[in-house]
Amino acid sequence: MNRARRFCRPRWRWLALAATLLAGPVWGGEAAAEHAELRVVTSGGFAAAHDALRGRAEAALGLKLHTEYGSSSGGAPDSIPMRLARGERFDCIILSRPALERLGEAGYITAGSRTDLARSRIGMAVKQGAAAPDIGSVAAFLRTLSEARSIGYSASASGAYLATVLFPRLGIWAQLEPKSRRILSERVAAVVARGEVELGFQQISEILPVAGATYAGPIPESLQKITTFSAAIPAAAANREGARRFIDYLASPRRAAPIAASGLMPVAGR
Repeated sequence: MNRARRFCRPRWRWLALAATLLAGPVWGGEAAAEHAELRVVTSGGFAAAHDALRGRAEAALGLKLHTEYGSSSGGAPDSIPMRLARGERFDCIILSRPALERLGEAGYITAGSRTDLARSRIGMAVKQGAAAPDIGSVAAFLRTLSEARSIGYSASASGAYLATVLFPRLGIWAQLEPKSRRILSERVAAVVARGEVELGFQQISEILPVAGATYAGPIPESLQKITTFSAAIPAAAANREGARRFIDYLASPRRAAPIAASGLMPVAGR
């Protein structure tokens, strides 16, 4: 009887230890599932590329992406800088590089986490069914702007360039300003599609997805402003490891084709 007790005691100790070890992965699995969520915010310029890649990224990385959208700049309440200033927390942000650099200077970005993803050109939109005016040369572009009844431009990177740099440099801003409208918190092409402005200017990648509007072409190359869209990890990110994996996924040369299809010029593979 005593021999049986001596035999049973170690056995029960091993069973208890095994139960403890088995309990560990269950708890760890719950934590991992919670940690697998990734909060992302992207500006409109990269939004179409992000949406095209989102499902594949989730499957490949084992992440659940919770994505929100906002402009790179412009001061709208839903712009990315304003959201970070209010204390909203994200694990990954994607926006224009100049705006990202300003956020870095203000302490909102993890140092060394920036990765350039794509470059973008400015294009023009007209209402679907309308004749697309000629903007293939500088002279044609100036003539089209002069004859337009109304013009819409982005409140973010492309619009800031047009209204504060290009149009004043061309000496036409005094003529254009009274008939121009700065568009906040929505795509310029959506306003064009509703017939509220005749011509709309924004990143090409933001024009292409909008139903009811037609992409009429890029502004002349000599007048272009190439904007780089970059990803980074905010200083307040909760899932840094997941964010790094997601950014590496987007920056891979394997993602160049979907990014190009959205109207952007991928940095990877160049």
